[in-house]
Amino acid sequence: MTDRKTRSEIASLERRNFMKLAGSGAFTAAVVAGAAGTLWSEKAAAQTAREEADRQKAADHEMTIATAYVLGASRSYPIMQLDFKENIQNATNGKVYVKLAPAGQLGAGSALVQKVQGGTIQAAQHSLANFAPFAPVVDLINLPYLCGANQRFVNLVTSDVWKQTVHPTVEQKGFKVLWYAVIDPRVVAIRKGGPGPIKTPSELKGIKFRVPGSQMLQQYYRMVGANPTPVAWGETPSAIKQGVADALDPSVGALYVFGFKDILSYVSFTQAVPDSQVYSCNLEWFNGLPKDVQEGIDFASEITFQQNLAKVPAARAYAMAELTKSGVEFYSPTDAEMAEWKDAGGFQRSEWDPYKTELAGSMDAFNELVEAADTSGRYYVHDA
Repeated sequence: MTDRKTRSEIASLERRNFMKLAGSGAFTAAVVAGAAGTLWSEKAAAQTAREEADRQKAADHEMTIATAYVLGASRSYPIMQLDFKENIQNATNGKVYVKLAPAGQLGAGSALVQKVQGGTIQAAQHSLANFAPFAPVVDLINLPYLCGANQRFVNLVTSDVWKQTVHPTVEQKGFKVLWYAVIDPRVVAIRKGGPGPIKTPSELKGIKFRVPGSQMLQQYYRMVGANPTPVAWGETPSAIKQGVADALDPSVGALYVFGFKDILSYVSFTQAVPDSQVYSCNLEWFNGLPKDVQEGIDFASEITFQQNLAKVPAARAYAMAELTKSGVEFYSPTDAEMAEWKDAGGFQRSEWDPYKTELAGSMDAFNELVEAADTSGRYYVHDA
């Protein structure tokens, strides 16, 4: 009883101090103190607020970075927003102060892309697919087994051919790519009461598979034997609970963050498509900064990218441990089983040729991207 009361009192103190800081206009200080676990102490929270106020006052430039995720999400979904804030402030020698807008405070997905493009905010985190309207070639990441595995994704987006193909196009639309966030591949997750674990495509026959609006993902799940069922993301938990859909495919970290742990039975690591994210910046704002500040932000992006790569296995392990507590079981296909998935729906099949030529511009251009995904560079990341 005493422990429960203590936890209740601490939670009450944290809420009160958070509201006090946020109400005084120090929202970023409030979320920083919350991430540091110091909100329970009024003295520590006040010290954090003073430090943030001093940094903000000393800075020459302010940079708002908006994300769809709460700060603590990096424990299972390595979006690294607090690290990015610290790295920018330190790498620019305090010349930039970063205001965080986490948890969808300013929107999510395409809404954040539009705000960055319009200069309403300086930078944001969003899915890589949100760049597709500006650089259609980006949609090639959804071609199954092109870059589903983490290492292939990193090879591709850090390659010269990707930077020469994609970055100039998004820059023409007013964006600068800061860094790509590796999360993990999408999985095959089956609801409680469903079959499993799913080892091969033949076991997906008749499965109602929740898919987003992506035509490529719908085609892929049709090719591997499932019945693609488009469901809006916000309606997906109830659809899974009610059996409107039997399966879904976010990464393990996303399954945990978005509260699916109590409604799933099995998760299979099929590694077809990446759950890929990116931080973008308003190009006009960036170009207006002094050269040394630009270099500082670029260096901070590089630091945070490497921190993200190192965080991936730990984040996955935490999400898996938490899902396991709720009875979820995991399965990694054998090499032979993985070959069946690739044979049934992989990018090498002729059904995908129209996408290759339309998005890449030509088959030769697409083959250059395949070679880039095949070629390891200086970066390493752990695969599931």
